[in-house]
Amino acid sequence: VQLQASGGGLVQAGGSLKLSCTASGRTFGSYGMGWFRQAPGKEREFLAAIGGSLGTTYYADSVKGRFSISRDNAKNTVYLQMNSLKPEDTAVYYCAARPSTNWGVMRMAGGYPYWGQGTLVTVSS
Repeated sequence: VQLQASGGGLVQAGGSLKLSCTASGRTFGSYGMGWFRQAPGKEREFLAAIGGSLGTTYYADSVKGRFSISRDNAKNTVYLQMNSLKPEDTAVYYCAARPSTNWGVMRMAGGYPYWGQGTLVTVSS
């Protein structure tokens, strides 16, 4: 599985960005998908995940109410809509995939065998 993330860039505080992650493979609809980020000098942080069949979502408290994860299985793509961005949201954002939905591991980076290359989001104050 190959993942290609895009949509990062420079935005002012309070602004919005929408990240996209397109996956290869014919069984995308069954993949569990997640978004993570990593700021300089910090560990990779879980943000949001979405299940395959039902599209159930889960968010980290730090982004709940501001970020929204969604998927379009016909396009093999998962999205992360980010609103009310803050300077502390500045980081490299990564999408990740696993072959099936398992909510026991989908909040952990180790639960995903496949990763995109990352896209940089910079929020200016």
